Amino acid sequence: MANFAQLVRRQTSRDSLDCHFSADVQDRVEMHKYMAPHSGNGKQQLERGAKKRASARVSKSKKYGSISDEIEEKDSPNQEDDQIVPIQKPKDSISIELKDASNNFLKPDLPLDGNISRATSVSQFSQPPEGEDEPRESWDSKLTFILATIGYAVGLGNVWRFPYLAQKNGGGAFLIPYWTMLFIEGLPLFLLEMAVGQRLRKGSIGVWKQISPYLGGIGIASVVVSFNVALYYNTIIAWCLYYFAQSFGYPLPWSECPMEEINNTTIQVVKECELSSPTQYFWYRNTLDIAEHIEDQSSINWKITACLLSSWILVYLCIIKGITESPIIIYITAIYPYVVLVIFFFRAVTLEGMEHGIIHLFKPKWHKLADPTVWLEAGTQIFFSLGLAFGGLIAYASYNPVNNNCTRDALIVAFTNCCTSMFAGIVIFAIMGYKATLVFKDCQKEVDKMLLDTFNTSNITFPEESIVTLYSSETGETQNMTWPICDLERELDKSASGTGLAFILFTEAVNQFPMGNLWAIMFFLMLFTLGLDSQFGTLQGVVQGIADIKICPNVRKEIITGVICTICFIISLSFSCNIGNYIFTLFDNFAGNIPLLIIAFAECTAISYLYGVKKFSDDIETMTGSRPCMYWQICWKYLAPLAMLIILAASLLQMIFTGSGYEVWNKETGKTTERAWPSWAFIVIFFLIFISVCWIPIIAVTKWLGYSILSPDPPGWFPEEELREFHQLSKELPEPTDFERKVLGVRDDGSEGILFPTKSKLHTAPLISKNTEEEEDKIS
Repeated sequence: MANFAQLVRRQTSRDSLDCHFSADVQDRVEMHKYMAPHSGNGKQQLERGAKKRASARVSKSKKYGSISDEIEEKDSPNQEDDQIVPIQKPKDSISIELKDASNNFLKPDLPLDGNISRATSVSQFSQPPEGEDEPRESWDSKLTFILATIGYAVGLGNVWRFPYLAQKNGGGAFLIPYWTMLFIEGLPLFLLEMAVGQRLRKGSIGVWKQISPYLGGIGIASVVVSFNVALYYNTIIAWCLYYFAQSFGYPLPWSECPMEEINNTTIQVVKECELSSPTQYFWYRNTLDIAEHIEDQSSINWKITACLLSSWILVYLCIIKGITESPIIIYITAIYPYVVLVIFFFRAVTLEGMEHGIIHLFKPKWHKLADPTVWLEAGTQIFFSLGLAFGGLIAYASYNPVNNNCTRDALIVAFTNCCTSMFAGIVIFAIMGYKATLVFKDCQKEVDKMLLDTFNTSNITFPEESIVTLYSSETGETQNMTWPICDLERELDKSASGTGLAFILFTEAVNQFPMGNLWAIMFFLMLFTLGLDSQFGTLQGVVQGIADIKICPNVRKEIITGVICTICFIISLSFSCNIGNYIFTLFDNFAGNIPLLIIAFAECTAISYLYGVKKFSDDIETMTGSRPCMYWQICWKYLAPLAMLIILAASLLQMIFTGSGYEVWNKETGKTTERAWPSWAFIVIFFLIFISVCWIPIIAVTKWLGYSILSPDPPGWFPEEELREFHQLSKELPEPTDFERKVLGVRDDGSEGILFPTKSKLHTAPLISKNTEEEEDKIS
């Protein structure tokens, strides 16, 4: 991306040809709205040019990362012609008014010692000055970054997992542990990753090895996990793409069972579909062509393979185009799902029986709060819903200006993510309530018909059991008859998560809508964009991480991205075969869950106990101008690590003692059954977990032994003095408070943590360890 600061310098250099001033002086005048002393005819030309430029700049929009928010020209009828009108200064900037020669220069704010402060000569904090550091890719606007981060955090889990967990774990009561875990672990970790990425302006590997060369393994672990998740996540996008294409057929291909010819004479409904349902048959047989179990003979499903190839090509094109340079991609993929959810909401609230679904979703079951599993699943959902520990969030934040308010952004994105989950839950269960009501009424009609045919009366009540004994007064006979069970609550309890919700239950509901094709097209296009947006962030973490390692420093990022996508496509072919759904389940359950918890725990521990919460708070204060409050500090130091440790331990114990299995499709019965994983699958599970987290100790141990796997990088550009002056902060870092001494463990001399035992008056590069600095000196 072009360096904006350089472009401004070129432009101002051209303007200075008319004024006969140096480009540096002209830059300062143009960018910071004050005048510097000059002599001769140039001063008069400067005054005239300044008036024109100030008037023109009033209508210009502020560039992302610019210091000033607005420029206003004061207009007074009593001004003299030879007096320059002072331009209103921004809230947190320094202004110097220049008057005529008789008055010389006024210095209302700061004494002018002849040297203009460097803080006032930096118009942007998004790119380093020319010659100080390499320009870095950056967002074109604040809106693009917010939408991209929301699109990364808001994914398929918000639509097809949260509603199921809420209904399963106590309805409205589930919201208590859900929001509690958001404030304990979700928000603190979200802000931590955004602040680290923005401060160091590198990817996941670069930031952690810059904090300390012993911590570089955290970044590698994030890259490996993101790679593993990207493998199977694109398979979901391929499934959505296939259903989206099938939605254009009329009637919908999953609306009725297909017919088959028997012995060239008899035509009847396919038995597998008759035993199950049209939507189940279309999913398991037509789409997946699923095998009986994971060890069954398998072949390639060419329909899904074609969709998988298309999805990988699309992801590649979007990434090399540059999500930071092509905001139209972000706008479409981030905004479209909300448009569809709103449309579905207004459609859902007009459906018959929708109130039963919403009540069922949020009806509180308070006894569930005593179940530790509920708290475990709430914490797990918050953790994965926000996309923590993948490295994508760090990469996104690294493209921000260093003075960006990352605290505010973290709050906006996190609350938007959770509110989206609740809103999607209302929409999904309103439609599920409509579907359950239709099934319940059809069941009642069938019972009424059976009663009328048997007893010629409809005024009969029957118990809930499926087999009842009835007595006929006309014949005096007692007979056993089988009745359908009509239970609305039982139908609502048949909700599912994941693929079962999207491709089976929801398609059954869409079948009942007028113009079902239109609703199916919108729904699966929404799932497609949700998956695509999350895939951008996941794969961006991989690409940026590999770029930080600099294995091939002279290779363009487009080629690196192409190689990664090609490797991912080849490996993901295993998901497009007949046993692909079973392999997908294995990856979905184990490739991300346990490794991400370990990585996030390592991140939080590294900042809180190795680097120091106070020093980290100093860095955030330097960037944003406001210091994190006690809530953030307590969560980083104690609550978030403790919550993650409990969730990790409970997950491992649950997996060990309760066992683990997967669902297989039985075409003879038209139902799914539980089956244990084969022995070789546990080897794959162990490999997926080990290959991700093993890098954390490997990098630390090899560094301790004197070997460096990761080459050191120079620190990223960070104008700390200018930032503190811009935010009107003292150059002297604040002394430790009583809270920081007693609660956070800060020593009296201000030292904290393990990596930085000494206190300095001003952080020159606070997030860089001494070992890293020594290695950089050797390189230079």
